[in-house]
Amino acid sequence: MMIKKTIAALLASLLMSPVMAADEKDELLNLKKEISSEREELLTLKNTTVNLIDVFVQQGLLDKDKAAQLVKAAEAKAKATTKQELAKEATQVTEAAKNSKRVRVTYVPDFVKEEIRQQVISELKGEVVAEVKADAKEEAWGVPAALPDWINRIKITGDARLRAQEDFYADNNPGKNVLTNPYYDYLSINKEGGHLAARNKNEELLNTSADRLRFRERFRLGIDAQVTDELKAGVRLSTTNQLSPVSSNQTLGNTGQAFEVAIDRAYVQYDFLDKNKTDWFSVYAGRIANPWMSTDLMYSPDLSFEGVAGTFRLRFNQSNANVKNFHAADNSARFGLYTAPQTPDSVFVTLGAFPLQEVNFSTVDKWLFGGQIGADWLVRKDDRLKIAAAYYDYQNVNAKKNARNSFANDWTAPQFMQKGNSLVPINVNDGFNSRCTDSESATGQACLYGLASEFKIFNATAMYDFSGFGDTHVLFTADYAKNLGFDQNRIAREFKQVITPKTNAYQVRLDVGDTEIHKLNDWSTFIAYRYLERDAVLDAYTDSIFHQGGTNAKGWILGANYGIAKNTWLNLRWFSTESIDELNKQPLSIDTVTLDLNVRL
Repeated sequence: MMIKKTIAALLASLLMSPVMAADEKDELLNLKKEISSEREELLTLKNTTVNLIDVFVQQGLLDKDKAAQLVKAAEAKAKATTKQELAKEATQVTEAAKNSKRVRVTYVPDFVKEEIRQQVISELKGEVVAEVKADAKEEAWGVPAALPDWINRIKITGDARLRAQEDFYADNNPGKNVLTNPYYDYLSINKEGGHLAARNKNEELLNTSADRLRFRERFRLGIDAQVTDELKAGVRLSTTNQLSPVSSNQTLGNTGQAFEVAIDRAYVQYDFLDKNKTDWFSVYAGRIANPWMSTDLMYSPDLSFEGVAGTFRLRFNQSNANVKNFHAADNSARFGLYTAPQTPDSVFVTLGAFPLQEVNFSTVDKWLFGGQIGADWLVRKDDRLKIAAAYYDYQNVNAKKNARNSFANDWTAPQFMQKGNSLVPINVNDGFNSRCTDSESATGQACLYGLASEFKIFNATAMYDFSGFGDTHVLFTADYAKNLGFDQNRIAREFKQVITPKTNAYQVRLDVGDTEIHKLNDWSTFIAYRYLERDAVLDAYTDSIFHQGGTNAKGWILGANYGIAKNTWLNLRWFSTESIDELNKQPLSIDTVTLDLNVRL
C-alpha cells in the first residue's frame, strides 16, 4: 500500500503545476509524515540486507564474486520491475489527466524522491535475501569448501522402534502334555539332537497355552555412499538377540546384558544411466533389500536377501508430466507391503540368485533362484496400478533320508525354520544309529527332521492405489501363492508317509489413509485376510508375527498408524489367527496385539 501511495504521488507530481493548491499541499505533507514514520525501519532493513551478504562472504558461505552477481541480478530485476510499475501508474495518471480541466507541468518534490529511493531499497532487500537463501540451500554453500568431497556423497539413515507385544492363546488350545497334545519345536529338536535332549532343556514344545507379554526394541543405522553417479555401496547395522532372518527384534529382559549388533545389510548397487540420467537397469549384490514386489504372505518385512539380483526396465510415456512429477511413497504407512524400486510407467523384469546354505564337502548347496515380470502404470495423476508374476525355485531344500547309521544327508535339515511346513525324519532311533540313541530320542522317534516337500512357488501380486479422495489414498492388494514342487508320490516312496497336498495361499488387503507417515496427524488404517496352507510357501521366510510365524494358518489382521510428531508415529496391529490343519484334532488359535512407537532419523 505504501509503495502505491509513493509512486502515485511521484507520477501525480509530474503533471502538477508549480503553484499547488492548498489542499494538494496538505495531502503531500500528510503523505510525507506517513512515509517518514517508517523511514527508520526501512533503513534498518536495508542495512540488514547489506550486512547479511557481508556475513555470508566473511563466513565462506558466499564468495565475493557470487555476492556481486546476486546484487547485480537483484538490482536489474528491481529496476525492470520498477520501470514496469511506473509505466503502468503513468498510464493510469495520464488517463485520469485527460478527464481533468487542470493544466499540469512536471515538478517532483525532493522529499518524495527520497522516500521512493528508500522504498525501492526495502523491496530490493527482500528479493536479495530470498535469492541468497534459495541458492545457499540448493548449492550447499560452505559445505564443499569446509569439508572433504566424500562427505557430500554419504547419506546416513536410521530408525528406532519400541514395541509392546502380547500373545493370547485360546482356552481350547493344546497344553503341554507331550503324549496327547504335542506341538513340537522342531528347530530346537534339531539343534539339541533329539526329542529327549530338547526336553531336558525345556525346549521340545512350542508354547500354545500361556499368554505372554514382551517388550522389544529395534535400532537400525544405515550408511549409504554414492561412489559415482552409477555406483553406490551401503551397510546397515541392527540390534538383535534372535539372529533370525525374519526378525531383528531385541527382546528386553536379559538381566541387563548388553545388546547385540548385527550387520543387517551390506551391498553394492550399480545403476545404468543414459545421457538423460534415466536408470534402465540396476544390479544389486551382497546382503540386499527385498528386490521383489511382494507382501508378508511370501516374505517377512525384515528379511534381507544374500546374493545378486538385477532389475531391467522398459519405460514408456516418460514425457508425461504426471510421470515426471510422480513421488514414490516410502511405504511407512503400509507395513508388510513391498512395491519394489520401480518407476511409472514401465514394464520390469527382476532376476535373482541367492545362496541359502553352503554345504561342506559337497558340490550341492542350497539356493534360491527367482524371476519376476510386472508392469507399473500411473493410471491417472496419482492412481497407480502394479501387477507382477514371479517364480521362486528353491534348490536342495527338501530332506533326504540317511541310510542306516549314515549321516551324509544331515545337511538337508534346515538351518532355520518357524513352523507349519510338513516334516519328515532324516535320522531315526532304530537301535543302530550311533547319533540317535535312547538318550536323544525314544525308539522309533527321529532326532533330525527336514522339509518333506520341494518348493517351487508361483506368486502373483496386484496393487491398485486410488487417490480420488485428495490426500487420502485407498490401496487394494491381492496376493496369491502356489507351491508347484509338492510331490506326494515321491514323499510316500522315500519316507513311507502319505501327506495330503496343502499348497495354496492368498491374502487380500485394504489400506485407507496417507501413503506416508512423516508429520503430526498423518494417518492410515488397514484390514487384511490371510489364508496360508501348510506347504504353500517356505515357513522360514514368511511373516514372523501372524500365528507366531510360519504357515498352516488363517485369520484377520487390523492395523492403524498415526503420526504424533515429525517422523514419529504409532503403529497398532491386531492379529486373530487359527490353524487350518488341526494337529491330532486339536485347533491352535493365537491372537497377537502389537503397539509400536516408531522414530525415523
